[in-house]
Amino acid sequence: MTREPVWQPSASQAALESRAQQLAFVRGFFAQRGVLEVETPVLGRCGVTDVNLDGIHAQVAAGSRAGGWLQTSPEYHMKRLLAAGCGSIYQVSRVFRDGEHGRRHNPEFSMLEWYRTGFDDLALMEEVSDLVCGWLGCQRPVVIQYRCALERWAGIDPFAATDRELMRRCEQWLEPDQLADLGRDGCLDLLMSFAVEPHLGRDKPVFITGYPASQASLARVSRSDGFETAHRFELYVDGLELCNGYWELTDPQEQRLRFEADNELRKRSGKPEMVVDEAFLAALEQGLPECSGVALGLDRLLMLKLGVQNISEVLAFPFERA
Repeated sequence: MTREPVWQPSASQAALESRAQQLAFVRGFFAQRGVLEVETPVLGRCGVTDVNLDGIHAQVAAGSRAGGWLQTSPEYHMKRLLAAGCGSIYQVSRVFRDGEHGRRHNPEFSMLEWYRTGFDDLALMEEVSDLVCGWLGCQRPVVIQYRCALERWAGIDPFAATDRELMRRCEQWLEPDQLADLGRDGCLDLLMSFAVEPHLGRDKPVFITGYPASQASLARVSRSDGFETAHRFELYVDGLELCNGYWELTDPQEQRLRFEADNELRKRSGKPEMVVDEAFLAALEQGLPECSGVALGLDRLLMLKLGVQNISEVLAFPFERA
C-alpha cells in the first residue's frame, strides 16, 4: 500500500517568520560593516578532497558524461573572488553533504560564510561573537584550547597520546575492529563528538581553538609547545557546534600538498579520490589576500533561537518531505 506524501511544511509559521528575521539581521549586520554580499555556484565542476566530507554528484546533461558537484561549501569560489580583489565578502548559500541526516543534520542546509581581509583568526572570532550574541542575546564566548578540552572531558592528551592509547580510549563507543579503520584523526573526532561536545557551551558559549594541524587542511599552522597547531576555531552554544573558522592558508604549493595528502587518506579509507580544483589553486597562485574566513550553520543558529531540538522544526521541507 502506497502511503500518501506529507505535503505540509515541518516548520511552524513562527519558525518561518523567525528565519526571515534572521536573514534580515544577517544582511543588516554586514551592511553596517561594509561587507559585500556575493553569490557563487551551487553546482561546481569540482568537489572537495576533505576525507570527512562527501559531496553529491550531479549529472549536468542527460545522455552525456558531463557531471558536476553540488557544493559542500562556497569556499573555493569565494576565495577566487578574494583573489580577484573583491575585498571582504559574505554569502548566504544552500550547501549539500551526502550522508548527513539526523536530529541536527539535513543533506541540504543553509550556510553563512564570510571572509574578512586583513583579519586574523582572533579578530574574526570577535566578529563571530558580535553576530551570534547579537542574534541570540547571549553572553560572549569564553575560549578553551582543544588540548585542554580533550584532557578535561576525554581524559587524554590529544598531542602526546599514542595511536594505541587513543584507540583504547575510544573503545567505549566502538568495537576494536571498527576503530582499526579510523586512524588518529578519526579517533580524535570521535572523542570530540562523544566525550567533549556535550559539555561545551552549557553555561555560556565557548570557542575551541588550537586544533592539531592535521585537522585543518585550509588553515595556517603554528608551532606551540613542540606541536603544530592550526589557526582554527569552532563555536559551541549549548552543546551545538555552530561554526568553523580559519586564518586562511595562502600558500598554493602547501595547499596542493594538503590536497594530495587528503586524497591519499581517501584512498586508504576506501573513498574515491577527488579531482583537485585547479581553478582554486590558480587563484592562490595569483595571490589570496591576508584574510580569515568562517562558515556558520544558519539552521542550527535558528534552532538555538527558538529552543528546538530537531533541525526539521526550522526547515520548511527537510529531505523526507522535499
